[in-house]
Amino acid sequence: MIRVFEPKRLRLAVLASGQGSNCEAIAAAIARRDLEAEIVVIISDQPEAPILYKATKLNIPAYNFIPSSFSNSQQYEMKLISTLIDFKVDLVVLAGYMRLVSSDFLDAFPLKVINIHPSLLPSFRGLHAQRQAIEEGVRYSGCTVHIVDRGMDTGPIIMQAVVPVKQDDDENSLAARIRVKEHEIYWQVIKLFAEGRVYIDNKRVIIADNQEDYYETSANKCFR
Repeated sequence: MIRVFEPKRLRLAVLASGQGSNCEAIAAAIARRDLEAEIVVIISDQPEAPILYKATKLNIPAYNFIPSSFSNSQQYEMKLISTLIDFKVDLVVLAGYMRLVSSDFLDAFPLKVINIHPSLLPSFRGLHAQRQAIEEGVRYSGCTVHIVDRGMDTGPIIMQAVVPVKQDDDENSLAARIRVKEHEIYWQVIKLFAEGRVYIDNKRVIIADNQEDYYETSANKCFR
């Protein structure tokens, strides 16, 4: 079993491709002092992404790295990695970042890249998860925060929130209601990391009740 972080004030990087509403929700939790963390850099892969303008309002350094401006995807990711290292980032927060990250990226930040997905994983992975939920006729959907691994939306699940699917829902209306829950749980997951309460046991995430619940002996590791 692996403890991801000792208790600390986390330095966060947010990677986003669009509006950045989850980034705003995290920043608001920090401003309220509900979350002991700091967003030290925001990076987008899209030109004119609204998140870049919001970063200016939040007074957070922001970078716009366009993949097509690099000779290949490896060079693009090397630029990402070097920038995050320069900012001494602890935790990488994917917030509507519409690119898969590579093995090299994950190796640079082992167990320290998280994502939020608009479904109750493992159901409805990939794009248009809300549309998939409606087409399949499920009664409940929601959102999932997970640690990113080498698959698409396959990493260890940290927290989920449930949203009922209404009979008159379309993709947009369901997405809007799920987004409300995203804004509620994403910063709470980061808080768990900052409190040193997140442990990984193979594919399972274990959340300690408090910072002192976990201890080690020479023979084993267990909870009080």
